[in-house]
Amino acid sequence: MGRVRRQNIFNTTTAVLRFILFWILVVIQLPIIFLLPRGRASVAYMRFFMRILLYVVGVRVRVHGALSSHRPLLVISNHISIFEIATFPVAFGGSFIAKKEMESWPLVGWVSRKFGVVFVDRRPSHAMDALAQVQDTLSNVSYPIFLFPEGTTTNGAYVKTFKSTLFNFIENSNVVVQPMVMNYRFRDGTPISDADMAEHFAYFNNSNQDMGPTCSRERSAFGQVFHIMVLGGFLVEITVMPPPPLAGMDRKQIAETLHTIVSDKYMKLKNKTAK
Repeated sequence: MGRVRRQNIFNTTTAVLRFILFWILVVIQLPIIFLLPRGRASVAYMRFFMRILLYVVGVRVRVHGALSSHRPLLVISNHISIFEIATFPVAFGGSFIAKKEMESWPLVGWVSRKFGVVFVDRRPSHAMDALAQVQDTLSNVSYPIFLFPEGTTTNGAYVKTFKSTLFNFIENSNVVVQPMVMNYRFRDGTPISDADMAEHFAYFNNSNQDMGPTCSRERSAFGQVFHIMVLGGFLVEITVMPPPPLAGMDRKQIAETLHTIVSDKYMKLKNKTAK
């Protein structure tokens, strides 16, 4: 059975070496990313780039099911940590819809723009511009676009209610929406308890949680990467489900329907050992 690895001098030293290697690889890749034209080529390169980083961190990815071949395709999922930004492109290719604040993050914002991430302002006063931007992107790319309708990460104990605002453009459109569920597990496939998930593996703000345990220490994004290295990594198990029929629904009904599908499946799989 899996358990949280005890932190000791050996684990910490190994993590330090991995973290140094992580940054060396990032620095080496930056000139390549700079020279890549923004679009399909850079999005494809992101898959290769993220695969290397996940290997160094110790994160494995296992997928059940396949994405629809229909385009435009919007893929929605629950959101636990920063690692979805790497695991989804590695598993499927494609890019993301992300909150506007990320665009100003040092290095992350620039790299994300090169990798085709669409940054949207979720404030109600900017909703129309955000929707137009998302709709235009979906209509002009040949790869899937991923969205986290919870609007934030959680402690992994539950799935937050989906925000309906960004589903406006789905009404009476040809966009197919496909749900999938993402679970974190120990590397041997055994479940992680809610307490261990919140304390070690999830990346979230305590103030944003509606239920379940909180963490005793909120880390920075790169602090979380280092902590996972100390722990020896983990397994991300992704379960892809068929696109549900959404024709005739308004944005609130779409959000509620998709939330029910994802939440029910997540809670069903959360405590099961991965096969």
